[in-house]
Amino acid sequence: MPQVLPLTMMPEGTEGKVVSINAGRCLKRRLVEMGFLENTVVTVHRSDRGALMVNVNGSKYALGKGMAMKIMVTDCYN
Repeated sequence: MPQVLPLTMMPEGTEGKVVSINAGRCLKRRLVEMGFLENTVVTVHRSDRGALMVNVNGSKYALGKGMAMKIMVTDCYN
């Protein structure tokens, strides 16, 4: 079984697939509108102290650590 972890735990430069979003209705809707759908590939470009720079469907986003903790991902190749 593939290991599921929060997006914040992924190292820089790695890809993962979105498994689920563990958030309230409003935040979940916002993330889905940004492209964080189930089985979507997410690439972590940079992980700084307070934010993550990620690439989803060709768009780059800056996510706060709190928001990124709610996005559960798995290794892209599982």
